[in-house]
Amino acid sequence: MKITENSRFFTRDRITLLIISVIFLLASLLLYTDNLSRQTTNMLIPISCYIVLAVSLNLVVGLLGELSLGHAGFMSVGLFSGCLVSIALEGVLPMAARLPLSMLIGGIFAAVVGLIVGLPALRLRGDYLAIVTLACGEIIKDIINNLKITGGALGLNTLPIYSKPVELLPFAIVLVFLTVIIAMNLKHSRHGRAITAIRDNRIAAEASGINVTYYKLLVFVIAAFFAGMAGVLYGHSYSNVKSVLFDYNMSIEILVIVVLGGMGSVRGSVIAAILLRALPEALRAVADIRMLLYSVLLIAIMLLNASPKFAELRGRLSVRNLIQFFKDRRKQRSSADGKEAN
Repeated sequence: MKITENSRFFTRDRITLLIISVIFLLASLLLYTDNLSRQTTNMLIPISCYIVLAVSLNLVVGLLGELSLGHAGFMSVGLFSGCLVSIALEGVLPMAARLPLSMLIGGIFAAVVGLIVGLPALRLRGDYLAIVTLACGEIIKDIINNLKITGGALGLNTLPIYSKPVELLPFAIVLVFLTVIIAMNLKHSRHGRAITAIRDNRIAAEASGINVTYYKLLVFVIAAFFAGMAGVLYGHSYSNVKSVLFDYNMSIEILVIVVLGGMGSVRGSVIAAILLRALPEALRAVADIRMLLYSVLLIAIMLLNASPKFAELRGRLSVRNLIQFFKDRRKQRSSADGKEAN
């Protein structure tokens, strides 16, 4: 029996969830058995946050087809608002209730800011939208940097709510799975088909009666919501956070992850986020030429992604095709054994 996209067990999305499950299972086993180095342990939460950021931005860039460069700004809004709530509730609620509540509030604040930014910005397209979202991200950073409640230039003191990766990893796993599952369901839903139609041909989508403004805002707000939730989790992994960290460089870094992972590919965003966040740390052994090697590897990955031959090879080596290959081999062996027995 051939494995198709509509198969019961081996769909593309289920394989993606299986890969994420295996990665987090191995990370959890190594972490909770004290077999991870301190450097690797400290990378777990930031990498999880970048997975959420990449998958959520992929909804805007890959699914909707719009270029946004203000994702770090939404992350910072969620981080500072959610962490302030968490600091206020510290000692009142246990962490199991306080952190999810602060993540939810941070996500809502980020979504509201996303709505405010998106209403005028999404009337633009292409480079104009990229410039406006980039400017909005910088404006958000400067506003936070000048507020007393957020600590100003000294940053927000998150020492009262600082938590170790051992405590934060379960929350990170839930957030990653929640983001990935919602992104997959949105992609395959009726809303996802409408969003894809807008990406492919806006004029035809409008002529078909699709409310372009509504769907563009929907994607923008959902992406900002998850960026805000990731920001709150990120803030709990540090004892001090400053708004200057969430500038256009971080937004471009997230965009690079999305592009290298594949536009519209959830699995690609997950794998690219892990590789590109772990790669600079893995190259610390060659610190003198670390950034040079990192740049060369990025260029090599981009060239490979643009190569039709590499795309064909990657398709042949996909998990689904490998499963099909082994099933065919098993059938051939079974038929050969049956003929020998006869």
